[in-house]
Amino acid sequence: MNSFDGDTTEPGAEPEPDRFLLPVADGERVTVMLAAFEGWNDAGEAASDSLRYLNKLWGGKKVASIDADEYYDFQFTRPTVRRNAAGERKIKWPSTRIYKASAPNSNVDVIFVQGTEPSYKWRAYTAELLVHAEALKVDYVVLVGALLADVPHSRPIPVSTSSDDAPLRERLNLEASQYEGPVGIVGVLSEVSLLAGIPTVSLWAAVPHYVAQAPSPKAQLALLHRIEELLQVPLDTHELAEESDAWERGVDELATEDPEIAAYVRQLEEAKDTADLPEASGESIAREFERYLKRRGQDRP
Repeated sequence: MNSFDGDTTEPGAEPEPDRFLLPVADGERVTVMLAAFEGWNDAGEAASDSLRYLNKLWGGKKVASIDADEYYDFQFTRPTVRRNAAGERKIKWPSTRIYKASAPNSNVDVIFVQGTEPSYKWRAYTAELLVHAEALKVDYVVLVGALLADVPHSRPIPVSTSSDDAPLRERLNLEASQYEGPVGIVGVLSEVSLLAGIPTVSLWAAVPHYVAQAPSPKAQLALLHRIEELLQVPLDTHELAEESDAWERGVDELATEDPEIAAYVRQLEEAKDTADLPEASGESIAREFERYLKRRGQDRP
């Protein structure tokens, strides 16, 4: 097991693959691009909400944007009217915004890409994003998505982690994605980033399809925990954890009101519990304990 206090590998044993993204020397800064897009890749808005949460937590500053007129069909992705703090009506256009932040007490700089999946010119759009990535000296790309799946709301939300970059996949002990079929802008950006030579990881949270509406704080929290592990940066998610608990209690209440839904949820729970039995091992416990130690060390004066 990896430890924050040092290597605990027994003499003569094979070292365990590093499951963290950033094996760098002390003092060396690393820049990671985190990207999520509203729309087809964003069930329950869990992916985009997770990056908004993190961007706000770390005080990200806007450094660039991509011209909306080039890439969006406004009859499909319509602008919205909002009122500002002064009560004035303003039109908010679909866009892609790029922010930069530094993770506190770490050597990690983060570039947040937040926007709506474009309607047109996906090749040109992703190429423009990579121009910004090069200018901002991005070392890694982490793509964040969420999909609807047959999973129970009452169990931990699964987050799959994959990479098509062979060296990174071996180091993080990951699998290559086996998905075949239609892709969204996240899939296109993954391929283009790899072609540009930037190691790329994809995270996908599985959102229960029977509670697909936004927000989905439990899936959002699961994605943030995985980002926390990849970046080795402790996150303050107490407020979101409370929202997640309240969301789960609310879904419990709704399920009990419909016998068919309640029976379906029990069926999903049984299937999930059976599938997870081999994973109820020291590895999952060790990962949670390491996260606890990291946070405790961060909170000490």
